[in-house]
Amino acid sequence: MFRGSLVALITPMQADGSLDLKAFADFVEWQIAEGTQGLIPVGTTGESPTLSHTEHHEVIEHCIATARGRVPVIAGTGSNSTAEAIDLTRHAKRAGADAALVVTPYYNKPTQEGLYRHYMAIADAVDLPIIIYNIPGRSVVDMTVETMGRLAQHPNIVGVKDATANLTRPLHTRIACGPDFCQLSGEDHTAVSYLAAGGHGCISVTANIAPRLCRMMHDAWAGGRAQDAIEIQDRLVPVHDAMFCETSPGPVKYAASLLGKSSDLCRLPMAPVAETTKVRVREAMTSAGLLN
Repeated sequence: MFRGSLVALITPMQADGSLDLKAFADFVEWQIAEGTQGLIPVGTTGESPTLSHTEHHEVIEHCIATARGRVPVIAGTGSNSTAEAIDLTRHAKRAGADAALVVTPYYNKPTQEGLYRHYMAIADAVDLPIIIYNIPGRSVVDMTVETMGRLAQHPNIVGVKDATANLTRPLHTRIACGPDFCQLSGEDHTAVSYLAAGGHGCISVTANIAPRLCRMMHDAWAGGRAQDAIEIQDRLVPVHDAMFCETSPGPVKYAASLLGKSSDLCRLPMAPVAETTKVRVREAMTSAGLLN
């Protein structure tokens, strides 16, 4: 259902911290024109933790309205409250999203049984394809392959965004969940390696600023041109490094500002990136041909 180069969208903001929905719509249009194959609004990169519910709804609705069915929209609807995640997923369904991306509950530290019941409750409540977002680095909990295999039996739970950077995971996940379970890397550095391990695509931070290159890399792999894909990967590695040299989305929003696509503003508690980070981002983008 979902494959190739997908982007975890930033949320552009104005100088006063309010949403810049005009810039957001323009950014979505640019992403589609550059070849991005799927849009993910209000994930972590979109600063979902600091958006109000009204803003959360607005960003999803604007993304869907702008995309107009040209590429899939996978709405971020996760929460560490199961009831809140259900409400957000219901909104995504009403708004016309193609799927929901639901992060493992953060801070609560649920057991594997708690994770299972959390996702089953959402899948039972909303008839919308659900992609599990497994990111232990931010949520502290790590969903096991066994738990994912149990969840994959539900017809609404269709895939995973795997941000573990563990390249044995897609091998075991395919055995546990079946070949049709959609496996998307959530870690830019592993995109090609993840495809080689049987993955279907990548939900990328770097695609915010290098959408065409990211699409070319996936097309090269899909076309059997592994060496071409690796050459593009090598070109992008310094960019990936720069995007995560400070907590995301600080560096990527600064990078987007250099392209004139967004302000570099992030809401507190995200601080402006350091001057050393700005230098590193600019140098990486220049070396990759993203800036003159």
